[in-house]
Amino acid sequence: MSEPVAPDGGPGSVSGPGRPGPSWPAAACRAAARPAAARPPARRGPVRRLAAPLGAMAAVVASFALVGLVDPNEPGHYPACPLLALTGIYCPACGGLRSAHAVAHGDLATAAGANVLAVAGYVAFALFWAAWTVRAARGLPTAGPRPGAAHWWVLAGLLLVFTAVRNLPVGEGLTP
Repeated sequence: MSEPVAPDGGPGSVSGPGRPGPSWPAAACRAAARPAAARPPARRGPVRRLAAPLGAMAAVVASFALVGLVDPNEPGHYPACPLLALTGIYCPACGGLRSAHAVAHGDLATAAGANVLAVAGYVAFALFWAAWTVRAARGLPTAGPRPGAAHWWVLAGLLLVFTAVRNLPVGEGLTP
């Protein structure tokens, strides 16, 4: 004969997938059994809500500070682009470090000359980060709309066109 199962999840309860074991208190069993929609939303303080956006910005600032201190225009500091070294073709990221170095020094014209697509990416990141931070500060859900397949195809097409144009004589102004 098997042991009886206690209704409160105390001693004598049976452990298994989806069933609480003997170490769970009765209140935890009832809370775990409630559907997620019935649970009250967790309240988080402003410091915890802003931890992710501020951590992301700290990482970006540290990266730009490093690139600002170590000049990519001087050989030997960073590895060369493998695509450029092997084929002579500029990839979409070629000039990105020089662009970041110029942004770190406040020279936006030089940054755009090194890689205009990277500068557009920096601006897009700043806008998305600002919206993320404002939503987090207000306690709103930060998971906004996700890009669909069409958005990724458009981005891939933009990168291909940019790469093709910057490697043609017409796009000489886009080369780093």
